[in-house]
Amino acid sequence: MIKSDKSTDLLLLAGKVITVLMQGAMGFGAFVLVLVAGALAFSRDTIEAEIAAETGHADLALPLFASFGVLLVGLAIVATLFVFFGKLRAIINTVSEGDPFVPDNADRLSLMAWLMLGVQLLVLAAVPFALQLGEFARKFGEDAQIEANGDFDLSGILLIIILFILARVFRHGAAMREDLEGTV
Repeated sequence: MIKSDKSTDLLLLAGKVITVLMQGAMGFGAFVLVLVAGALAFSRDTIEAEIAAETGHADLALPLFASFGVLLVGLAIVATLFVFFGKLRAIINTVSEGDPFVPDNADRLSLMAWLMLGVQLLVLAAVPFALQLGEFARKFGEDAQIEANGDFDLSGILLIIILFILARVFRHGAAMREDLEGTV
């Protein structure tokens, strides 16, 4: 095992802190999404009455299916990212211990790639719901808009490819290390 030097330790510490903060943010995001879904479910009539009072459109019904669709997809995204940052923190821990080329890290990197692919697909799944909410918002006038972009995020696709390649590198590194240990 090779221990990292002081400058690398600061980088690894920053990585650990950031992953913990990101997991905390994802947990908080999940809590807020569940809270909003509950408020929406139990306060629909009150919300619709407020909308009618503010806009004068008593005939507008809140698009619950689209609202819950966006909330559910958002919850799936934050849950996926929570797991992603947990796997990243586990990899950072093995680097801190001086032993990153273990088969578990290759598996973690592969899972992280699949998780990011899932996020990309979930974003696309949210587009139809967001478009329905956009139609609802447009009924209030030009100032109220919701935009939905169904474009593929090329940087996200690049990250997925890099993670899959790194998983192969880590698998190969772990296998080489096992071979080397077997010959000594």
